[in-house]
Amino acid sequence: MLGSATQQRAPAPSATFVAPRVHLCNAARLRKAAFISGPFPTVRGKQQVVSAFQGHRQRAASHSVCVAAATAAAEAAAAPPQQQGKGDYRQRDRKDVRVLVVGATGYIGKYVVKELVQRGYKVVALAREKSGIGGKASMDDTRKELAGADVRFGDVTDVESLRSVAFSDPVDVVVSCLASRTGGIKDSWQVDYQATLNSLEAARAAGASHFVLLSAICVQRPLLEFQRAKLAFEEKLQAAGDITYSIVRPTAFFKSLAGQVDLVKTGKPYVMFGDGQLASCKPISEADLASFIADCVDKEDKVNQVLPIGGPGKALSARDQANLLFDIVGREPKYFAVPVALMDGIIGIFDFLAKLFPGLADSAEFAKIGKYYAVESMLVWDPATQRYDADATPSYGTDTLEAFFRRAVTEGLKGQELGDQAVFNINRE
Repeated sequence: MLGSATQQRAPAPSATFVAPRVHLCNAARLRKAAFISGPFPTVRGKQQVVSAFQGHRQRAASHSVCVAAATAAAEAAAAPPQQQGKGDYRQRDRKDVRVLVVGATGYIGKYVVKELVQRGYKVVALAREKSGIGGKASMDDTRKELAGADVRFGDVTDVESLRSVAFSDPVDVVVSCLASRTGGIKDSWQVDYQATLNSLEAARAAGASHFVLLSAICVQRPLLEFQRAKLAFEEKLQAAGDITYSIVRPTAFFKSLAGQVDLVKTGKPYVMFGDGQLASCKPISEADLASFIADCVDKEDKVNQVLPIGGPGKALSARDQANLLFDIVGREPKYFAVPVALMDGIIGIFDFLAKLFPGLADSAEFAKIGKYYAVESMLVWDPATQRYDADATPSYGTDTLEAFFRRAVTEGLKGQELGDQAVFNINRE
């Protein structure tokens, strides 16, 4: 079993701090000390007063220094053990910096764990006892998948589990790759907001220094519940004040664009909304995104920043992606265009039915998610022009969607399954 032994910390000795008594300036006492009554009658009397004032100021200054030093010592003694003598973790060797990853078994989380391990950090990966798509991965499977990390099993929805398991040792940085599994209303607020907030509050209580959040670029225009939940947490993180942050907002992942590879391979048409030019993105690979997130752990220029990020190359529309696939498989392009109005009709029906049958609320939400990705680009939104701006969307990494499609066509999509995020069950498992 992988994992480091829990470090034992000796209890801090108790101490009683007594602040030194500070004498305040009292003109009447100074006048008495200088044997003066009424106005200053002589030069000698004035000199005595000046001398008395100077002596008093020196004593007061000395007392102030003592008070400041003693107060600082008392605050340090009262601080959590993780904070005492900690300093800036960026100045230490990476092997001495502990990074906790929550959401460690998710699609991006597992790549982040591997990247951080490769960079030499002391990585703690928090996972569920049964993880992966459908909870099929056992604890042993997870340990093998996250080799090199200290794999611990706990529950991010349980504050006590976070405290006793994830933060049982001092933690310098928390990286959250938590994301709702379905995008449903309840799931979004439980995971994208509350579970992530639990992780933040536990990190603050334990004295962690930095929090890296994997968010999403689509929160710029929040029309969906998972977007609102993510934004609500972002606001909490930015307002915390006692912990720094990096908020990473990536564009589309490669796997989210892989759903039609097998359809095109078998000669079926590529399904798209409208003319396929309604929305564009600069897709980024899981490995490149994990590398960027790892940069946020120690790069000071990413501290307290909101960081939109895309992959290399130009922005690609749905039609551009389809043409890439057709070129790779050597087939004549065939498209099946779905009118956006059809999605509007489906959404309207589900919204109406959800008022009568609340259990259908998530079905309406899923339809809204489908439409959103059909008509909204995964690029930086310019509020001044009210348009998406591909040029303003930063590029990072070296992996291209074309290279990914080529591998997917020849090697299959193992490891790229969408699970509960699959639309119309395409590429679910």
